[in-house]
Amino acid sequence: MRITRHLSQLWEKGTPVAGHLNTYFFFALLRVLLVFVPQLGYVHPDEFFQSVEVMTGDHFRLEHTRTWEFNNTMPVRSITLPWALLRVPWSFYEFAALYARSYWKVELINSYAYLVFPRLIYTLISYSNDWCLYRICRLYGLRHEIRLLALGSCWVLLVFGTRTFSNTLELAMCSWLLWLVAESMLKTNTVVYKKEYLEEKYDKAASISERVKIWKLKNALPAHNLQHLFAMSSICVAGVFNRPTFLLFGAPMVFFWLLRGMGTRSVNFRDFNLRIGLFCVCALPALLLFIFCDSLYYQHLTVGELHMLHLGIDNFVFTPWNFIKYNLDSAQTATHGVHPCYVHLLVNMPLLFNVLGFASLVAFAQLLLRFFCAEYQLLPRFQSIVSLMSGAIFVPLFFLSLINHQEPRFLLPLTFPLLLLHAPKLVTGFSATYPFQTQHRLLRWLYERILSRQASAPHLLRIWYVCNVVMTLFFGFIHQAGIFPLAQQMSRVVATKPTATHVHLLTSHTYSLPLHLVNVPSSRVLHFNPQTHQRYRHQRDFFLYEYGGLALDTVMHKVKLISGNCELKRNGPTRLRYKMYLALPASLSGELHEALKRSNASSYLNFELLSVFYPHLSTEAFPRLQGRHPCDVDAPHWTHDDLKGTCAVEQPPNFSLSYLSRQFSSIVHQFGLALYEIDVRRKQPRKILIKICLFNPQILFQFLICLALFVAVAQAGYIASPVATYAAAPAFAATTYAAAPSYAATYAAAAPVTTYSAAAVPAYSTYAAAAPAYTASVYSAPAYAGVAPVATYAAPAYTAPVTTYAAPAVISPFLKKK
Repeated sequence: MRITRHLSQLWEKGTPVAGHLNTYFFFALLRVLLVFVPQLGYVHPDEFFQSVEVMTGDHFRLEHTRTWEFNNTMPVRSITLPWALLRVPWSFYEFAALYARSYWKVELINSYAYLVFPRLIYTLISYSNDWCLYRICRLYGLRHEIRLLALGSCWVLLVFGTRTFSNTLELAMCSWLLWLVAESMLKTNTVVYKKEYLEEKYDKAASISERVKIWKLKNALPAHNLQHLFAMSSICVAGVFNRPTFLLFGAPMVFFWLLRGMGTRSVNFRDFNLRIGLFCVCALPALLLFIFCDSLYYQHLTVGELHMLHLGIDNFVFTPWNFIKYNLDSAQTATHGVHPCYVHLLVNMPLLFNVLGFASLVAFAQLLLRFFCAEYQLLPRFQSIVSLMSGAIFVPLFFLSLINHQEPRFLLPLTFPLLLLHAPKLVTGFSATYPFQTQHRLLRWLYERILSRQASAPHLLRIWYVCNVVMTLFFGFIHQAGIFPLAQQMSRVVATKPTATHVHLLTSHTYSLPLHLVNVPSSRVLHFNPQTHQRYRHQRDFFLYEYGGLALDTVMHKVKLISGNCELKRNGPTRLRYKMYLALPASLSGELHEALKRSNASSYLNFELLSVFYPHLSTEAFPRLQGRHPCDVDAPHWTHDDLKGTCAVEQPPNFSLSYLSRQFSSIVHQFGLALYEIDVRRKQPRKILIKICLFNPQILFQFLICLALFVAVAQAGYIASPVATYAAAPAFAATTYAAAPSYAATYAAAAPVTTYSAAAVPAYSTYAAAAPAYTASVYSAPAYAGVAPVATYAAPAYTAPVTTYAAPAVISPFLKKK
């Protein structure tokens, strides 16, 4: 406690600069801590399905979803960078996990590791943005404290910077490229200035010795024309193969690098053309490496073809070109969502950067206004750091706005230049001086009330903190946050299920579930057993059905189809058992109950609530004021006011405290992902039937009435039974067992059921009484096994009673005996 108090005192007593740095280090540490917590929020499916799902599934031979972007026919995603950033580190991690399992009995390969380890790699890469920002600030003498604070506290770094998006790598590569270009520009400007200065001194030199001295100083100047050439060209190639949109972000940076020193006596168009040519040449090694690795992975190129040198143009894959061809078709991009052209400018920029997003738009509008008003003296110099950062922001923003599919994450590379230019406004306000050229009462009021330092500076930093904290909590811990706990639950279900049991999971109104997090061995590849040194293949036992925003009535139809198919396999020759689950937002519990009633499936399907994963918010199913708790989809449960029932919010409101508390509880409990187990209703056990009868007087009364009627019917049947005929004809028994003892012994041994035929089936005794000739002729014969009794048995006197009494089950033993 004393150490904490001492640190807080130092924090408070320090200078504002020291306070900004301390706050930055706090957010920098928080960034890596949020990886291990971990953040359960699910921002977008591309977080997994563009890299981690494929790489982790391939490496550990797990069931995974290979999206259309990785098909071998026309792949649009390069595999080289994900392979280098994930497959290679996974190999080292697997090696460490092997020793941890052997020596410490600790299992390091699980769903948690599949989620956290790739995020840790991308988080470490994100710290390079901080380093590049610091280096540029030190090079140009800018205040780095407030800029680092803005970068560290921005939710873009706290959320997107810790996720496995390709946009996160694009942000890092743009930061590297901006740093190299800014350093090259500064060095070129310095060298050119010194060179021109020495040339002037050389022309004015009076003596040969002085000229020789100046000539030596001029030749000692460092080379600047091709600075960072190979590094920049390699970064550009890697950025294009990572995301071809890097062309839009990197083009203005490379353009500023090519124009360094232009307009001076030392740099001319020959240098410009030389830079372009050498830039393309230096990009060839990285280009060939990416094409070669992608061609091998997608099996367009094989080792045998390389060995035999049977190569053609079809053996090589150029994934950026496939990506561009796909996105040039507006009909195909429309399948991912169509947005107006102003979404990036008016929605995504404020969403990502809040007050600084507005400040950048206002600053750019001011630059355009000065340009069109011919106030060129007020514009920044073209080859300055301000022009470089402004071009890095608004050139890609303009071209990305022309694409009909626009998402906020596409603008992540704008974070670095935007914060470098406008982060100081968090402490200085929107404008430190009067920004307008004309004096007007309205403009003066706008400056004094909104733009001035006194009006805006005290509030901008607070607004920045609040907005970033809210966005971090929402996208980092609430939005679709139940997906990972659901995957862990399914992993436990699959690991503990009985053998020969299939697990079926249906999801609705949620994002796609990354299959590699369920940790199910793949059924499509061969596995190796290190004990027996044999290869084997797993049978598929986990099935995922994702229905997105499909209507719940249609989902119920799918449930009935799947359950019917599973029941056929269960009752078939394989006797394959199954478990079926349904996961959907808890806010749809009421709609699920109504859909179940409309589908008439409640008579044979039982939905049991297993668990609810909090928090979880799906934008496809927002919580409702008149919603219900997640509950068992069964009518009796809907009257209970507990976690398994529903609040009585459908009752008329009386605005009492209890009603408001139930209303609030209902809304809170809708922020969850409900997991139901679906089972087919079968015959209830006897204990459950007795329990129902004892606790329901009406059912008990009906049961007693039915029991009394059954006893009465049975008694009436016993009284009317022809057993009396058998007793009234003692000659039958006497004649039968006295005259033919051999038959009685033989028949009793062969078919003992006939011993009870008189009591069980009265038709036998009736027949014996109605046809005494039969009994006399058969059982009074001296030899039962002879031919004569057989002929007597087939006499017409016997066949007539057979047609009269419809009891073939009684007569069949006699036929079998004969």
